[in-house]
Parts: sequence; structure tokens; C-alpha cells
Amino acid sequence: MAGFGTPTAPTRARQRDLNQTKPDCYIGSNPVDVRVVDHPLALARLTTLRDERTDNAAFRAALRELTLVLVYEAIRDAACEAVPIRTPIAETIGSRLAKPPLLVPVLRAGLGMVYEANAAIPESRVGFVGVARDEETHQAVPYLESLPDDLTAQPVMVLDPMLATGGSMTHTIGLLQRRGATDITVLCVVAAPEGIAALEKTAPTVRLFTAAIDDGLNEDAYIVPGLGDAGDRQFGPR
Repeated sequence: MAGFGTPTAPTRARQRDLNQTKPDCYIGSNPVDVRVVDHPLALARLTTLRDERTDNAAFRAALRELTLVLVYEAIRDAACEAVPIRTPIAETIGSRLAKPPLLVPVLRAGLGMVYEANAAIPESRVGFVGVARDEETHQAVPYLESLPDDLTAQPVMVLDPMLATGGSMTHTIGLLQRRGATDITVLCVVAAPEGIAALEKTAPTVRLFTAAIDDGLNEDAYIVPGLGDAGDRQFGPR
């Protein structure tokens, strides 16, 4: 069977031709495998997240619900193993994930995704990476890593609502790769073409599941139209 996240057949998430979205952003002949999850329920939750009138509590709720949709699509083709069980009526064969992924939220915004992902895949372990944004340089500033030492043959699912410049994500993926991870899936609510381009340069073998690819970044390196600062909108300003 295929490993976690390795498609054995087309998923229902739509693959995007990124060169048509913003051709100047992309390099090489093998772009990142991007799947846009445009399920009606995903789009409804995304609308709630984008709306500036949505308060912190409603934002967190919509993010949890959208995370569940993204997780469903991301593990659609995951390898499974048979499990003999007995129902109240008879013996039968059930199924479970052969290799549950390590969940890695990128703090602090990724905290809003990890609870729902872990609820959907309770066998999963959880690691953490903390990266702050320097508001003047727009660069990623790492401040925390709590990960297993050896991730060889371990599927990993990285959780971060926003893929903007790609700085936080490429830092996180670098930490994972240095520990031997090769099967990496990224879940984001919205992505900018610039962030996808950064992934292509540093980690072209990752898979990205997102609810939307937006137009790009503004002069402050925020995604447009985006949904603002996902951390602030969940937990309030730092």
C-alpha cells in the first residue's frame, strides 16, 4: 500500500496549475503538489474566517471545522491495515491507519488546527515548532522546537493556517528533514503564490492541501485578500 499522503488515485481535492495562477513565482519543471479543497463546506468556513466581523470565538470554531475537512482530504489515500474485530453480531475485519502521522502545528496560529486534527487521528503524536514574525523585516524568527529526534519513515502533517512568504514553513520543514522526514504533508487555510514558490525551492516533494490560493502578498507581506493575522484573530493581539 502507499505511504501516508502518497496518492494511489486522484483525490477529490482539485489540483491547481500554479503557472496559470502567478507564473513568475514558480521555478523548475516539477512544482509542489498542491491540492485545493474547494468543498462547499470548506468554502463556507473560509468565508467566515475571511470576514472581518468574525470574532475570536467564531474564528476559532470555523478554523477547527475547516481543519477537519482538510485532514479528511489529506489522508484520503493513506495506507491502511486490516484489523480483526468482533461486532455484537459476528466477527469481521476493520481498518486503521498503518502509519498515523506526527502532527506539527506551527505556533502560535497552528494551535487552532491541532486539536481537531488530533481528534480526527487520535493515534497521532504531536510535535511543536514556534516561529514569530518580525514585523519590520517580515522574516521568520524561530523560538521553539519540540520534535522527535528520528523521523525516518515517519509521516508528518504540518499545520499552519497561513502560507505567506513561506519563511515559517520552510524553517519547519527544514527541521523535519534534518531529522530524516521525507513524507511531509502541509495543511493551510490560505496560501500565497510566493509561499508556494518558497516551498518549491526548498522542499519540492511536500504535498500542500489548502482551501484557497490567494492573489499574493501586499507590501506588509500579508496575504491578499487573506484573512488577516490568524494568530491575532484566534487569541487577540500579542
